[in-house]
Amino acid sequence: MAARQSGPKVRRQPQRTCVACRQVEGKRGLRRLVKTPEGAVELDLTGKRSGRGAYLHLSRECIQKGFATGAVARALKTELDPTSTQQLQAQLIEQAPDE
Repeated sequence: MAARQSGPKVRRQPQRTCVACRQVEGKRGLRRLVKTPEGAVELDLTGKRSGRGAYLHLSRECIQKGFATGAVARALKTELDPTSTQQLQAQLIEQAPDE
């Protein structure tokens, strides 16, 4: 019989894909946008709100590309009006680290 290794148990970190650059990363390295059951699109800081989600890196490139190419709208299966797009982009860029 093989001896069991003792020590802390390694927890699996959930992996998600950025809708703009298509890179896979740990869930905590991305920000989630959620389409709520009411149809509103909001920033989900907890990552646990109910609704359809889309993930983006917190970099200006990914944020701008995700909205410009329509990747966010496609992932959320909705149409985004220009005012909500600007508000969401502003909220995400505000959280992005300075590059």
